[in-house]
Amino acid sequence: GYPVMIKASEGGGGKGIRIADGAEEFPGRFRQVQSEVPGSPIFVMKFLQHARHLEVQVLADQYGNAVSLFSRDCSIQRRHQKIIEEAPATVALPSVFDQMEQCAVRLAKMVGYVSAGTVEYLYSEDGNFHFLELNPRLQVEHPCTEMIADVNLPAAQLQIAMGVPLHRMKEIRVLYGESPWADAPIPFESPNNVPVPRGHVIAARITSENPDEGFKPSSGTVQELNFRSNKNVWGYFSVAATGGLHEFADSQFGHCFSWGENREEAISNLVVALKELSIRGDFRTTVEYLIKLLETESFQNNEIDTSWLDHLIAEKVQAEKPDTMLGVVCGALNVADALFRTCMDNFLHSLERGQVLPAASLLNTVDVELIYEGMKYALQVARQSLTTYVVIMNNTHIEIDVHRLNDGGLLLSYDGSSYTTYMKEEADRYRITVGNKTCDFEKENDPTLLRSPSTGKLLQYTVEDGGHVSAGYSYAEIEVMKMVMVLEVEESGFVQYMKRPGTLLEAGCVIARLQLDDPSKVHLAQLYTGGLPPQQTLPILGEKLHQVFHNVLENLMNVMNGYCLPEPYFSTKIKEWISKLMKTLRDPSLPLLELQEIMTSISGRIPSSVEKAVWKVMAQYASNITSVLCQFPSQQIASILDSHAATLQRKSEREVFFMNTQSIVQLVQRYRSGIRGHMKSVVLDLLRRYLQVETQFQQDHYDKCVISLREQYMPNMTPVLECIFSHAQVAKKNLLVTMLIDHLCGRDPTLTDELMTILNELTQLSKTEHSRVALRARQVLIASHLPSYELRHNQVESIFLSAIDMYGHQFCPENLKKLILSETTIFDVLPTFFFHSNQVVRMAALEVYVRRAYIAYELNSLQHRQLTDGTCVVEFQFMLPSSHPNRMAVPVSISNPDLARHSTELFMDSGFSPLCQRMGAMVAFDRFEDFTRNFDEVISCFAEPPSESPLFSEVKATLYDEDDSKSLREEPIHILN
Repeated sequence: GYPVMIKASEGGGGKGIRIADGAEEFPGRFRQVQSEVPGSPIFVMKFLQHARHLEVQVLADQYGNAVSLFSRDCSIQRRHQKIIEEAPATVALPSVFDQMEQCAVRLAKMVGYVSAGTVEYLYSEDGNFHFLELNPRLQVEHPCTEMIADVNLPAAQLQIAMGVPLHRMKEIRVLYGESPWADAPIPFESPNNVPVPRGHVIAARITSENPDEGFKPSSGTVQELNFRSNKNVWGYFSVAATGGLHEFADSQFGHCFSWGENREEAISNLVVALKELSIRGDFRTTVEYLIKLLETESFQNNEIDTSWLDHLIAEKVQAEKPDTMLGVVCGALNVADALFRTCMDNFLHSLERGQVLPAASLLNTVDVELIYEGMKYALQVARQSLTTYVVIMNNTHIEIDVHRLNDGGLLLSYDGSSYTTYMKEEADRYRITVGNKTCDFEKENDPTLLRSPSTGKLLQYTVEDGGHVSAGYSYAEIEVMKMVMVLEVEESGFVQYMKRPGTLLEAGCVIARLQLDDPSKVHLAQLYTGGLPPQQTLPILGEKLHQVFHNVLENLMNVMNGYCLPEPYFSTKIKEWISKLMKTLRDPSLPLLELQEIMTSISGRIPSSVEKAVWKVMAQYASNITSVLCQFPSQQIASILDSHAATLQRKSEREVFFMNTQSIVQLVQRYRSGIRGHMKSVVLDLLRRYLQVETQFQQDHYDKCVISLREQYMPNMTPVLECIFSHAQVAKKNLLVTMLIDHLCGRDPTLTDELMTILNELTQLSKTEHSRVALRARQVLIASHLPSYELRHNQVESIFLSAIDMYGHQFCPENLKKLILSETTIFDVLPTFFFHSNQVVRMAALEVYVRRAYIAYELNSLQHRQLTDGTCVVEFQFMLPSSHPNRMAVPVSISNPDLARHSTELFMDSGFSPLCQRMGAMVAFDRFEDFTRNFDEVISCFAEPPSESPLFSEVKATLYDEDDSKSLREEPIHILN
């Protein structure tokens, strides 16, 4: 009856053996056994469930002698291939083992067996054992027996082949407590000293199989294999670093053996060794899963059987995984780094070939989607510098310090700990290794495409072309590394062939297509909406002022090099960095702290007299550091160094002295113009970096500029690549440059020659992409020629007051007309008069602002009124310029006076305005609460006709007389200019 075991007599190692649970499974399983071991006799036997696989090692000579070298327990198997072995077996009673060994020896003698062999048994739950087979060879787990018996089995085989009897072998005599060099026969059946095993051994097979996918075998190359044997753990491997496994090889490529005084110690030693074992390649291995098995309670208590591991696989018990969020971050960094590296390499190779790719193809921000356990993680990864990556997810972000290793891995710092991580990209997933733990992230999966999971050969389809297959059932069989694998579908549907049976398959290639019964049943991964967990901030060089300065300056230089974050993070970071930069640059303790660090590092390498003199000058500066008149003593320190150098006679002594004090000299030169001069030099250096790149793209179209750069740097294309990478972020660099200009020139409009030269160069940038920077530089240059704000404010105030008579309510508009047409900028001055104590001045300031701002438009109406709380409002109407697309030209001819009259009436009617007319209102509030309270009343002016204001009726009638305007334009007013 079923279940039955189908076994090829010439099979082994899990090949040519299948279980059939019923008659319907028998034909298919029988064919699989035939295909795995072609031409072998096949026998069928009753399958014994919940049994242990125990075996006895025998050694027999040519003279009828046979001995037992203890037992082995090989019960942990998957697909009937041994995974973990141990010796001696401890699950049965000693009397049962004695009987097993006696039976094994008697069997060897009965058949006249010679050499080493293994008698295998199945041990059932009721305490009985059943003969399975005699394996007439040396098995791969023979070191287990050797380590507990101290007998070299291959050497013993050679001695037996040479005709040496067992009792003449040194190791056998020692095992039985006899003199090693004597030759007296040993009564093996009733020895004087019964052999006792020495300690306990656990062995684990290392295979190229994926435990997460039912131990699917795979092939590929090995990049790294690092195993260190010690006195208690020994191992061997059939491949080495830079080697590999092909698809026709066996999946086992390594074996580790651990010895201990007892079973618990042997397990512990093996776990430690496996955790230290490092294997990295194109394929998954069983190492992590073996650690999980060895640490399970069932194995520790020896409560296992031959189906135990298959049961765990069916329950999808997995090896220990890295922390989910750590795995997600490492996965995103690996994917992003690979994309960054690829786009840079491709761009560089294109440049070397003379091809010009668009600058936008040089990525600094990439989107990454990872699917793990049904959850989709949508992340964004950007580079803040060559070694600082920012990971963004759901409006949260963290900074990670990342260093690329020579072997393709990444060394990163996450949450205060360091991790080494590697990635292997497959057709449908990313395999991420973090330390010695592995996790697989799926890509977007299409269930209609049935792909080959491994490199192999398509044996046959199990359904007809166009036939129906249900979810969880097989549709094809493939051969992978001498094993037949069954492929199953995840969803029900109709299968359409894409490959012929017998075709060699690559991993990830499409074998068939599946037309789904119900596409709506496909389960899409759920989007993860949580954020990244907060972590410890990246340790900068320190929290001291000069350390913060150097860190922030490096960040800004990286921005100039093109390492810009996406918005809104970029703007926030830039404001923070520039604020810190200016704060540290203006701090008088900055040069002192820098010099202290230098003096500490060179202490003992310069003469003590020089050292004391410098420290004394530093102490004097520190004691007066808050004084307004205090200046950093650059000249004094330089004099100390020069004075000592003049006393040195030998050239070699002077060279050593200058070499040791070089860092001090550089510091003194940086601060030779004081704190303010150093600040300007730092900012100017950043502006020069901007100009150095952007001036390369002014002469012509982008393609021609790149070709020119290429010819300039031939044959080294790396500087060209760096220049284009920086230029690709010109829009964000513009923001940094304008902010630097504002901070440097905002407080002090006076310009040095050096700064004026750079600003002039910035104004020469003619491309549209640089217009913002060029405009700001031009504004600063213009402002530098203007009188100070205070002088212009006083002059404007005097003009306003002179326009009002002594009663404060009558206008003399002549001066106001001149103010509107003035060539001197007053927009920065006018807003202060919106809140002047004199109401008429407030109204005049609003009107001057509107008329000056709309000087290029045709103002046809401007009226003043007051809000309920007395706030002044100016309402105005203006015509769009004739070049505007909405300017509607109405042909009005002299021959049609009625049309002209009606047009004028319609135009003056506030209830109907032509398309080319617009309305506006201006009002100033000094508090936001006032704005919200009066907002509705202000907006209502756009719905209601403006009422006449008697206060400004005279002004409205006379202010813009055409003849007066012409005369005024000829002589505009110049404020203090």
